[in-house]
Amino acid sequence: MKKLALIFVAALTLSACASHTPATGINDPHEAQNRATYESNIQLDRGVIKPVAVAYGTVVPDPVRKGLSNVSDTLSLPGTVVNNLLQFKLVDALHNTARFAVNATLGFAGLFDPASEVGLDKRDSDFGETLHVWGFGEGEYIVLPVYGPSTNRDMVGLIVDIALDPLGTVLAPKASNIKTGLKVADIVDTRYRYSDLYESVIYDSADGYAQLRLSYLDRRRFELGTPVSQDDSAPVDNPSYDLYEDFYE
Repeated sequence: MKKLALIFVAALTLSACASHTPATGINDPHEAQNRATYESNIQLDRGVIKPVAVAYGTVVPDPVRKGLSNVSDTLSLPGTVVNNLLQFKLVDALHNTARFAVNATLGFAGLFDPASEVGLDKRDSDFGETLHVWGFGEGEYIVLPVYGPSTNRDMVGLIVDIALDPLGTVLAPKASNIKTGLKVADIVDTRYRYSDLYESVIYDSADGYAQLRLSYLDRRRFELGTPVSQDDSAPVDNPSYDLYEDFYE
């Protein structure tokens, strides 16, 4: 009941800050504050995240890093299945359930990914997408501390995904902490693997903030099947560069 109440409160909160019609442009009324948060995130990346990522990528062998990321991916699947069901995508729910079962057993708790080898690739989803399916608009563009680019809808979705994580509610505190640690390791590994791409687009762009905003909104809208943004002011150094697709997935 508490989980259902959380979903209800989240929907009401989103109703107050997001329209029910799809956006096609840039809705960034808090750009000054967003830019300040963006700059704080960049400083955090330079001072902490990048050095940690370089150390992790240098010291930990690639097969180990990949295995830990596979475990994190496997542990995230129950939450994905919940969103599949909330969106009434029963085929995707069964597909991701089968992927979880195969990797959790034959993949030795997810260290390996035999499911992909037999065609059971992950079909991603999240509560932000669930809200989209339910008819909620994306709302305003916002930059979250540490996490980065988002929208009103995806921010609510992120909170609900964390709160409703099926494994998080059944695992013991120590096991839950391990799950969180694996997710952090996956993020750090991604930062290491795509370091050149990330830095060339964010640090070397004429306006890294506008570049990241455009990349995020275009990728997210493409995922959800809605129109991409129109932002002539964004200095896109390379229109074929999809930072969000390559780095944030």
